[in-house]
Amino acid sequence: MNHSLGLMIETLVAVLLLVTIGYCMLLNNRLKRLRADEHSLKAVIAELVTATEIAERAIGGLKHAVRDVNENLGNQLTSATQMSEYLKRQLSECDNVVRRLSKIAIAARPQGAVAEPEPPSRATGPVAAPATAPRLSSAKAVAAAAQAFSDRRRTGGLAA
Repeated sequence: MNHSLGLMIETLVAVLLLVTIGYCMLLNNRLKRLRADEHSLKAVIAELVTATEIAERAIGGLKHAVRDVNENLGNQLTSATQMSEYLKRQLSECDNVVRRLSKIAIAARPQGAVAEPEPPSRATGPVAAPATAPRLSSAKAVAAAAQAFSDRRRTGGLAA
């Protein structure tokens, strides 16, 4: 019996050794996969670091571009404001000129000129109105007076 007990213990030890060898092989395979994953993980981390550096450079470039755009927009806004003020002054001067021209046209118009247009035979020059001219609105009258004023000025006549 002593002999069979030793054989059973030896068999049990052999089975346990086989189970341990099998488990070690399983662990070895898992460690190989882990090492392979570690290499791919290192590659992914390296790519991530590179992408981060590129993104940081791009952000720096964008900040520089934003500063340039702000400076350019500031200059353009200043120029636009100055141009707006200049145009406002010019428009007010134009209003003054139109008022003066309308006063000149009203003063130069004879009292009966609107009701009785000149006959075509007496009309001379580029300012003559057609014989059947309707009564002009005030804006058209001012425009016609301005045209007459400029035509007299071009031909060497007295404008005012």
